[in-house]
Amino acid sequence: MFDTMTLTKTVGALCGSLLILLFGSWAAEAIYHGGGGHGDDHEQAYVIDTGEEEAEATEEEAGPDFAELFVNADTGKGERVFNKCKACHSLEEGDNRVGPYLHGVVGRTVDAVDGFAYSGKLEEATEEWTPESLNEFLTKPSAFAPGTIMSFAGLKSIEDRANLIAFLDQTDGDTYQMDVAASDATEEPAAEEEEAAEPATEEAPAEEATEEPMADEPAEEAEAPAATEEAAADEPAEEPAAEEAAAEEPAAEEEAASGFAAMVAAADAADGAKVYRQCKACHVADAEQNRVGPHLVGVVGREVAVVEGFSYSDALTGLGGEWTLDRLNEYLAKPRDFAPGNKMTFSGLRKEEQRASVIAYLQSLAE
Repeated sequence: MFDTMTLTKTVGALCGSLLILLFGSWAAEAIYHGGGGHGDDHEQAYVIDTGEEEAEATEEEAGPDFAELFVNADTGKGERVFNKCKACHSLEEGDNRVGPYLHGVVGRTVDAVDGFAYSGKLEEATEEWTPESLNEFLTKPSAFAPGTIMSFAGLKSIEDRANLIAFLDQTDGDTYQMDVAASDATEEPAAEEEEAAEPATEEAPAEEATEEPMADEPAEEAEAPAATEEAAADEPAEEPAAEEAAAEEPAAEEEAASGFAAMVAAADAADGAKVYRQCKACHVADAEQNRVGPHLVGVVGREVAVVEGFSYSDALTGLGGEWTLDRLNEYLAKPRDFAPGNKMTFSGLRKEEQRASVIAYLQSLAE
């Protein structure tokens, strides 16, 4: 057994070793931090550059551009993202819930919905719900407008925000035109459309001139016997008549290409593809697949309400006839007025140029 002196020496040695370790640890920390103490406000004496901050900054700069994502957004995916908003918001105009209705929210003035009690914090942050301001708001509402009664935490994915905003943008039928660099490219086809439209306007007087003989066909028939008698007497006279008939055919073609049909012919299908984003959630244009609405493959010239497997409303089945260009133009302008009682919830495309371009796009898919 150990005696008292041996035990005392052993304990003393252990305590001494512990003190040496503690002192060494204190000295090393003091040297590393430059003697600035142990508080949270001290500055690090030696900074090792690992490149992490530059890498993070590079990742942020190389991230997707919201304007580009918005222009090419998928409204079908945006509708699925909207499921997170359904508990508090409605797409029906005037239907306020926990939050204000979102029909036509893109481009709307902030705090503009009648009958909803706003906190007053939103108007301090922005004046209008542009796609950019909505993107910033939906990222983190509490950070965008501190004090807002919006309790939603936000959407982390910029793709989800772009798709959702594009979906909300089509609720009132009037799409928001963003000022992006890509818009310069889209303006050129519009200029080309105007140039292509000029010859049509110059040919209009010739078309008007051809309408008068068309309206007076019986008179031509009455003179036909005399014409044939003269032709029998003088056979060479038939050649000018044939030349006149050949000249009338282009005039008839020009007449058929007038009006809205001429707009469709001059429209850019690429512009129509962008307008078609508003239809994606309910319709398929490149495959015979029905969704909320019937597929649109070959819709131009197709008989009304004939797609197999789709249940049409009585309002459309009773129309009959075909989907001509003029008929589609009238229908897309305001579906509810064209066929009252139909199941189409889309409010319509206000601009005739948009209607012409989207029909041109549908025609291009069928070619």
